[in-house]
Amino acid sequence: MFDILQPEGWAKPVGYSNGIAARGRQIYVGGQVGWNGQCQFETDDFAGQVRQTLQNIVAVLAEAGAGPQHITSMTWYFTDKAEYLANLKGIGQAYREVIGRHFPAMAAMQVVALVEDRAKIEIQAIAVVPD
Repeated sequence: MFDILQPEGWAKPVGYSNGIAARGRQIYVGGQVGWNGQCQFETDDFAGQVRQTLQNIVAVLAEAGAGPQHITSMTWYFTDKAEYLANLKGIGQAYREVIGRHFPAMAAMQVVALVEDRAKIEIQAIAVVPD
């Protein structure tokens, strides 16, 4: 389906890939936040919002006949780097339970704010389903 791009001599990244080469039908998942399908937040817990955000991404992918294993790239936006770092264990657990042990190319950054005031995280994803 895809090839992980790991330059020779580079340290292996933990929890993401440096790059992915893929061929197939592309799926672009717009930024998802940690609310449910009715646009209601059920928690203000950071890891809880990450879990819901990842579940939302998987639900959108399912509409295209894809799954988490097809994700090639993710961009994470969060409003508080310290809160993100303090919740790495819970984030990792949520990630493994929703996405599994599939680690696409990723970027993460702190932003001043997200459009939804209660949102602590927003994740955008790209997936490729093999031909």
